[in-house]
Formats: sequence, structure tokens, C-alpha cells
Amino acid sequence: MKYVVILGDGMADYPMVELNDRTPLEVANKPFIDGLAKKSEIGLVRTVPFGMKAGSDVANLSCLGYETEKIYTGRSPLEAANIGVHLADTDVAARANLVTLSNEEKFEDKTMLDYSAGEISTEEAKILIEYLAKELNSSVYTLYAGISYRHCLVIKNGTVLESLVPPHDISGRPIKQYLPNELVGKEYLELIKRSYELLKNHPINLERIKKGKNPASCIWLWGEGTKPNIQNFFERTRLNAGMISAVDLLNGIARLADMKLIRVNGATGNYDTNFLGKADGAVDALLGGLDYVYVHIEAPDECGHHGDVKTKIYSIEQIDMVTKRIAERLKDAGEEFSILLMPDHPTPIYTKTHAENPVPYLIYRSNEELKTENVYTEKCALASGILLPSGKILNEKFLNRVIK
Repeated sequence: MKYVVILGDGMADYPMVELNDRTPLEVANKPFIDGLAKKSEIGLVRTVPFGMKAGSDVANLSCLGYETEKIYTGRSPLEAANIGVHLADTDVAARANLVTLSNEEKFEDKTMLDYSAGEISTEEAKILIEYLAKELNSSVYTLYAGISYRHCLVIKNGTVLESLVPPHDISGRPIKQYLPNELVGKEYLELIKRSYELLKNHPINLERIKKGKNPASCIWLWGEGTKPNIQNFFERTRLNAGMISAVDLLNGIARLADMKLIRVNGATGNYDTNFLGKADGAVDALLGGLDYVYVHIEAPDECGHHGDVKTKIYSIEQIDMVTKRIAERLKDAGEEFSILLMPDHPTPIYTKTHAENPVPYLIYRSNEELKTENVYTEKCALASGILLPSGKILNEKFLNRVIK
């Protein structure tokens, strides 16, 4: 049996007036997924444990079957693992987003215009981060370049601050009340302000403004944490596993869990990603000897954060094509397979940030097709009456085995 998880990050949503009180999942044209749903189990699962924040870090660990509340130490340490940053036990890693702020003279009066600095290219960002590193690095602070707007700051003998806020949670809001506290986070605040002064007249930013693009105004620190301890995926499941993702977070989790990283050309982490390339990469890996592949598709989440319902619907429709390609190729190869389709969390268009609500899942087995009236929507999942309490329980159901 081959196992495929198709993870549409942030795919679930709330009913929208402009969609006639339907969600993007209900509106999207997804004939293959809805056809598969009629042969599948549909239900809801809680991927965000009570009391934890609805981040993609927490939720994806849960979707992989981990007991997040027992092992989670913060988001940035997971991303740091993917860019080759080795943390000491006393180090703290923080995500350093390149963001776009408004132009008010006083820093505290500025507004968070864009948490991704216009989806700045990795090439441009690398130059900016390396420039900042020359000016800001010290015996305590070290900046590392990542992908696009996502970067990492390591603080030697650092302190985890609970008050740091993700920039995608405050899109369009004044930043004053979300800045690091001047008492316990004074050094973080100084770094953010210094990065603003260093970047405001950088040639890359001046050129981006000239072209009508959002500049990278400064770094924004959040997602801090300490060295994680993630169990080996094979030791937990007895399955040889792989990960397909365009973002450091998921690839970092894969590295820490000793899952194979499957690279796909043209994978961007947005709605312009190589959707079918991910599908083919998954099947090639499964036919090449892996037992399990986690196909992470970031696009719906990014569209949700930008409040872009049109591209979110488009992304879901592309996930339909991904699901079809994987299922048909495995069937043609004569393989028995199971598919778990789900989001990690909702990213509603209205709020532009993550929600902790339970999410709809679909489990299909090629050797045990059901006969139902299901379609794959939040409403149908709710009507099933099934609510699984954790991703661990869902994975034990999906894999037909106990996970340690």
C-alpha cells in the first residue's frame, strides 16, 4: 500500500456573502475530488490543540501525526533546520520576514501593508539579508537568508518572547501595538528599527519602488523558539517517507524527521507553483521505493492571507488536478494506494489569517472504495458527525497502525 497526503494549506474557509454564502471549497470546480469523495470517508479533525496558536507549524506537525503539544518549541527552529542552521540548546531562532510598511515619519505610526514585501524574489532578498547581516550580526545575533521573504535570526543565549506577532496576522493594521515590548523585547525592537533605516534607501528597494513593487521596508521578528526534538518518521510509522514542499517550514520538519526531500522545479509556494510537477514528483518517488509522500501545497494559504478569493478558488481547482494525476498514475501502475486530502487549518478570506477550527478530511482507499453521497466541503464534513480529536488519531486511522 502506498500512502499520499495532499495538504492544501489553508484551504478551508468560511461562507462568504459574495459567494452566495458558500466557501471557496464549495464554489471551486473540483470534479475529481468530489467524485473521489463519493468513495471515501469524510469528516472533521482538530489539527490545532486547545491552547495553541493556529500556525502552519503546529497544524502541519499534527497532520503528520505528531503530538504537537508535546514536541513543539516554535516555528523558526523548524525553518532553520532546512537552511542548515544548527542550534545550540541555549540558542533561540526567530523568523525574520521582509515586510512592507507605510511611509509615516514616526516608526510606531506605520501600518503593515504587506507581510511578504510583494513576494520579493529569493535573489533580491538574499542580497538584502546579506547586507543587513554585515551591519547587524554580532556575538549575539546572526541573520541567515532563506527563501523569498522568509529568513532567520539566531540569538545566542536568547529568550523566547510570547508577545511577538506574525505579520500576516496584522495586514492593514497599524504596527504600534504589535511591536516587541520595549521592556522585555527592547533588543528585538532596536533590530527591527535599525533594519528599516538600513533598507529604506537600498538600491534594490529604490528599483522596486520605481517598478511599482512593494519595497522590503525592514525585518519583522516572530515565530521564535528553541532547538526542537522531532521523532524519526520511519521509527514512528515503519514507512519510508518523503516531503514535497516549496517552503522552509515543511522542509525543515522533513529534515528533522529524516524524511526524503523531493525537489520539484518551478515549486514557488504560491498559486503560480508547478502543481502537476508536485503530483508527478510524488508518484515518481512512490514508484521509486517510498511508501509515503506528503505533498504540501502552500497556494491556498497565501491567497487567504492576501484576501484573494479568485486565486484561492483557482488554487483549489489545481489541487483537484494534482489529486487526479496522482490517483490515475498510481492506478495505471497497478499500485494499491490510500489518499488523505485535507488542509492544515482554515485561512479565511475575510480575516486574512489562520483559524483554529477543525478542518475537513477525506480518506480514500483504492482497495476499499465506499459508496456514499459525499462531496468534499466543510459542510459535508460537518454533516458526517465525525470529529477526530487530533492529527495523531487521524493518521492512525489513515495508516492503519498505531503511532508511537
